[in-house]
Amino acid sequence: MAKLYFHFSTMNAGKSTVLLQASHNYIERGMQTYLLTARLDDRAGAGRIASRIGIGAGADTFTDADDLFARIQARLAEGPCACVFVDEAQFLTRDQVWQLARAVDDLNVPVMCYGLRVDFLGNLFEGSAALLALADEMREVRTICHCGRKATMVVRRDAQGHAMREGAQVQIGGNETYVSLCRRHWREEMGDTAQG
Repeated sequence: MAKLYFHFSTMNAGKSTVLLQASHNYIERGMQTYLLTARLDDRAGAGRIASRIGIGAGADTFTDADDLFARIQARLAEGPCACVFVDEAQFLTRDQVWQLARAVDDLNVPVMCYGLRVDFLGNLFEGSAALLALADEMREVRTICHCGRKATMVVRRDAQGHAMREGAQVQIGGNETYVSLCRRHWREEMGDTAQG
């Protein structure tokens, strides 16, 4: 029975690495997969999912205007597909998460989503909130804070290296912009002022 999965974490936890390895496992066994990633995150190049450790794969891209049920249905019409993988799932809309759930239920194809749970201010992304509500299974991809505790939060740094306490929810960046921290160290960095 197909399921909707949500694999979540902070920045730099290896979510894309886990996605690419899972897709590779299907392909190695002679099964096809369908990879999707957010068009706005083109750090690895347009239509590419890549990991910091150097592995990558081509992917179709989505914007918030795309009907992902229709995209998956069209892909399945082209031939067998054992699993759909969605990277940068925090950028999905609530409607798109419902479209993925419909694909699981009505097209009987598993969908594995990988993304951030919260932004740099500790707020849920729209796509992540919907996945937390609708996913059949959720798995945390763990990473650690500089103190050794599990990192569950992330700070965004400005050009001078200071933690930002305001700004747009979405700003594409990597290690030069974001640092994953445990909640205690995130609170220290944020001056304990970011909780609504």
